[in-house]
Amino acid sequence: MNLFDEEYEISSVPLAEKMRPTTLDEFFGQTDIVGVNSPIRTMIETDSISSMIFWGPPGVGKTTLAKIIAKQTNSKFYELSAVTSGVKEIKELIEISKMNKSEGKKTIVFVDEIHRFNKAQQDAFLPFVENGLIILIGATTENPSFEVNSALLSRTKVYVLNALTEEELIGILKRALEKNEEYQDVKVEEECFSIIAKFSNGDARGALNTLENVIRVTPRKKQKRLITKESLEKTLQSKVFLYDKNGEEHYNLISALHKSMRNSDADAAVYYLARMLEGGEDPLYIARRLIRFASEDIGLANKEALVQAVSAYEASHYIGMPECNVNLTQAVIYLSVSPKSNALYMAYNKAKEDAKETMGEKVPYHLRNAVTKLDADLGFGNGYMYAHDTKEKVTSMTCLPEKIKDHKYYYPTESGNEKNIKAVVERIENFKKRGMK
Repeated sequence: MNLFDEEYEISSVPLAEKMRPTTLDEFFGQTDIVGVNSPIRTMIETDSISSMIFWGPPGVGKTTLAKIIAKQTNSKFYELSAVTSGVKEIKELIEISKMNKSEGKKTIVFVDEIHRFNKAQQDAFLPFVENGLIILIGATTENPSFEVNSALLSRTKVYVLNALTEEELIGILKRALEKNEEYQDVKVEEECFSIIAKFSNGDARGALNTLENVIRVTPRKKQKRLITKESLEKTLQSKVFLYDKNGEEHYNLISALHKSMRNSDADAAVYYLARMLEGGEDPLYIARRLIRFASEDIGLANKEALVQAVSAYEASHYIGMPECNVNLTQAVIYLSVSPKSNALYMAYNKAKEDAKETMGEKVPYHLRNAVTKLDADLGFGNGYMYAHDTKEKVTSMTCLPEKIKDHKYYYPTESGNEKNIKAVVERIENFKKRGMK
């Protein structure tokens, strides 16, 4: 098949491809960029398309939008894979683009996985994107700021596409049943639409593939095919968990995860992690909670805890589910078995109370910078002690406002590394006391 042919055997076309929208009115989601008076809709309506990159997770409409743009404008559409296409194919496309231009047609080139473009590929494209011979539309699941050549990126507009909502996915599934004559004998229990949507994690293609698979394996009974929760369980080869990401169980499970880690119960923590992930929870939500836990319940008792939590977030962002489940498991177990301290949490809360009650307190004059002559005349900076001038690198100078000068917030525990920090804090406090005598 020629690289640019788009002919398919109708019988082999997957449901997700059959249901690919051909107009913006059929398109679900992304209303901020394709809704009324939105940037892309306006460009289509005025036939003034420019090069752009769609950044978002799989199955949210990146390829579909590119095809709609080509179909609804005076353009010809060609699709390249950044993985399989080389400079040779790009040069062929340049020649085709020149012929299109001579016929008054624009050339839209859609590059899937544009973040995989190597330097040679990008260099081959750049001049023709720059002079307008080619309108480049790229799609990527990775942050283009890090993955796409800055020269190419500067000549495109990046649009962020978000994961589809449960309601949007349900709408897509119901539309698929309504529009396909071969599915008129299919009846789906209402609960199943929600289950498929939850399991699809915002991916329309994944949702339609699941629906198609379960229909195929469901036998007809009295000329009808009934899709039930049990049918889904067999198709998914797993027990279907009903999990409301925004409901009570969402908060119950994250609370159970947090408290299990606090109690150093790694087994329970991993169990609740699995409950959330298998139920369709956003892994980045869990990762953000782990980052909070690392400082709230461990803090300086193990200074590596925060590093582990942040790394788990980055890993989850880069590879997504299901691969990131092991990264989150690593962080959850590490945090569970780490020494615990809530000293940072308590310190901030105590300081917060004082801060709210003393908002009108002025910063002591000796801590202010004398920027102007008037500042100097008023005594700004007078009495300031420069810690680096001392052997111990600390002075007896008071830094809190007068009203709360003796207040203390941070009380290190004897847990883990914080035991060493406690000894340092005590030495500093003893030195200050001696210096004030």
